[in-house]
Amino acid sequence: MPVVVDPEESLEELRELASSAGAEVVGEVLQHSPEPDPATLVGRGKVHEIRAAARSRRAGLVIFDHDLTPTQLRNLEQSLGLKVLDRTQLILDIFARRARSREGQLQVELAQLTYLLPRLGGRGIALSRLGGGIGTRGPGEQQLESDRRRVRTRLQRLSQAIERVRAERALHRAHRRERQYLTVALVGYTNAGKSTLFNALTAARVAVSARLFATLDPTVRLLRLASHRRVLASDTVGFIRKLPPHLMAAFRATLEELEDAALLLHVMDASDPARQQKEAAVEDLLQQMGLAAAPRLRVWNKIDLLTPEERKQLSRDSSALAVSAVTGEGLRELLERADQALTQDPLVETELQIPAGDGRLLALLHRRGTVLSQHLEGTRIILRACLPRSVEALILSSSPLAAKIPAHR
Repeated sequence: MPVVVDPEESLEELRELASSAGAEVVGEVLQHSPEPDPATLVGRGKVHEIRAAARSRRAGLVIFDHDLTPTQLRNLEQSLGLKVLDRTQLILDIFARRARSREGQLQVELAQLTYLLPRLGGRGIALSRLGGGIGTRGPGEQQLESDRRRVRTRLQRLSQAIERVRAERALHRAHRRERQYLTVALVGYTNAGKSTLFNALTAARVAVSARLFATLDPTVRLLRLASHRRVLASDTVGFIRKLPPHLMAAFRATLEELEDAALLLHVMDASDPARQQKEAAVEDLLQQMGLAAAPRLRVWNKIDLLTPEERKQLSRDSSALAVSAVTGEGLRELLERADQALTQDPLVETELQIPAGDGRLLALLHRRGTVLSQHLEGTRIILRACLPRSVEALILSSSPLAAKIPAHR
């Protein structure tokens, strides 16, 4: 079911996107219309109003919170005499600025060219102004001016390169499974505090920023849960309402990390007035990606920014955990709940015997599980421990003298 977006909230988000891209917002115009105008989206009268407002404020760029058709884009640039961007172009520009890895750059360029291909004709104003400012990052003047055949050739090469990235990621995931590592992936709306929470849980040093889409390239680190179980934590790119379909397709290699995750932590900003709508937007995107049934924990972050009354209201939501990545409040409970939720490799309480002289197995037990009790019986150590079932199987297969003690003994 589509998420209903309040126009004022959507405009506020567009303002934040523009600021994240480095623009200074000098004015806003909101158009209420039952249907979009096929020629200019907003209608001739509103175009005159926008042109007058832009000239009076000396604006050099007009951004629309809506995808524009090639015809609308051409007509608006001709009527306004200014560079025009739509929401998708703005998001693509931010991604182009933030991509650091070779993989991220390939994905962004693919998304940009896919979006720009049908818009190559009639971009005289825009092409003449390429070289600096918002909306000029990425493919560049040469590729945008080349004919469609060359662009399609480049798209084909980019697709092949990303397929190689997907194959490499598949090998990495297979290697993790062989080593019996489960993955816990952090997902959520952009700027929900996922990277701050990721750093707090893993002691990583991922860059943190209040700007939208501060994290683009995924980061994976080891995470030790409450039971000493070691899993992999993955910090992923933030979601947003009306996410461009070109990005959904281009970032398929990255989003496959979510498909392979044993558990999703849906991180939400508890201090955001629009938190419920943004939670619904993320759930809608997860459904589009085929992850509606994926195991997940709902996590309200940034509770340190709430008033006592707001905390009281939030506590009524028993289906979610309340944490603060900044103060550390609630993180221990989060690790415990994550332990319990990893049903692919459940925790089991078991009693084992191992050779007294096998320090390697004893260290493995203490490192990968929680030893509840242990004592020496002759040449054997008898232990009662809580550990993942896969670790129990690994111990029993590592030594012919290791054995599981029946519960009725």
